Amino acid sequence: MDRVELLKQQAGIEACKYVTNGMKVGLGTGSTVKYTVIELGRRIAEEGLEIVGVPTSLATEKLATKVGITLVELSDCDNLDIVIDGADEFDSEFNLIKGGGAALLREKIVAQESLSMVVVADERKMVETLGAFPLPIEITPFSHQATIRQLTKLLDCRVNCRMAGDNPVVTDNGNYIADAHCGPKITDPVNLEIEILKIAGVVQVGLFNNMCDVVVLAKDSGVEIKNNPNGRIPN
Repeated sequence: MDRVELLKQQAGIEACKYVTNGMKVGLGTGSTVKYTVIELGRRIAEEGLEIVGVPTSLATEKLATKVGITLVELSDCDNLDIVIDGADEFDSEFNLIKGGGAALLREKIVAQESLSMVVVADERKMVETLGAFPLPIEITPFSHQATIRQLTKLLDCRVNCRMAGDNPVVTDNGNYIADAHCGPKITDPVNLEIEILKIAGVVQVGLFNNMCDVVVLAKDSGVEIKNNPNGRIPN
């Protein structure tokens, strides 16, 4: 396991300390949170942890089933106690860019239904200003190029449809992903999210604002817990 992968594993496992018996847990998507899912499976098998999970993607659903996590439908829950997910970037205000794995719609639905959100990340994801990572925007297939033109006009940057070979990437919900190459200049992510969502062909945008309570950050020096001073999890 290389250094970056080891950091991801450390953060993913450390995040599990926020999960206790009886919780309803949102299970995120990505290369870091997969270690959280694996660790929760180990705790169920070896420590008798009793939880139910709601996956944010088909890939996470498959992994969670494999490691023995009981899954339920989000519609059957009044809310979730916690969601643990990754991020492509986060800033000092705990705003996030997510969607590199093309699961942002389900991730945001699960996040808004959760009483708290823990993000697992390595230190490469910590930035002063969001936007170096292309901003993912889930859009409808219908006239998607027209939607991309509207996004390009609004954002004044290159926006492209994410491709898998010769065909657009299709999300678990049958939509496409537009990646906006804004550069590190998203200084007002809250208002930007509002403006992007006004475009008719936009389903959801990968700006997760005012949602993250804790970042479990894996660094070469060890795991650092960054608590949002306005968060919902006591320090």
